[in-house]
Amino acid sequence: MRNTRALAVAGAAVAALGLSAPAAVAWETPSNITALPSVIAPGGQLTITVDGCRSGGMATSNAFSPTRLSPVGGGGKGNEGDRGGAGNGTARGTAVINSNARPGPYDITVDCNGRRMTKPQAFTVIGGVRGGIGGSSTTGATPTDVAIGGGLVAAAVVGGGVFWMRRRAERRI
Repeated sequence: MRNTRALAVAGAAVAALGLSAPAAVAWETPSNITALPSVIAPGGQLTITVDGCRSGGMATSNAFSPTRLSPVGGGGKGNEGDRGGAGNGTARGTAVINSNARPGPYDITVDCNGRRMTKPQAFTVIGGVRGGIGGSSTTGATPTDVAIGGGLVAAAVVGGGVFWMRRRAERRI
């Protein structure tokens, strides 16, 4: 019975060590590319965050110009070989969506720590409204607007007066 317990404990220890090793290796590889907001109009600012990108990198897409990703967090410059490097392993940058970007989903490709990673359909560009000058070409009310408004106010005053006089006459009966 003791051998079975010892074997179970040893197996659990080996499994825990085996599961933690890939996590330590993955820390130095870019992962989890996040683009916020996920839906954006042309000309908007897109914030790109990449985990595991300690020294920063470059983000590219067909919807924006190449954007520099800078390390985020405290921890000043140290030896990059240990965990004391700049930042906490996350890099962030802000991209401006091209004004001529067509509506639809776009991928983001990140070059970081000598590695390249692509997140398909990371964000979506929506179509903008093509507005003209329309009714905003004049400032203030025109004389026609003032005449219409005055007529409506006068009609409301007369209608209210008639209603009030009728109600008053009904009470006398």
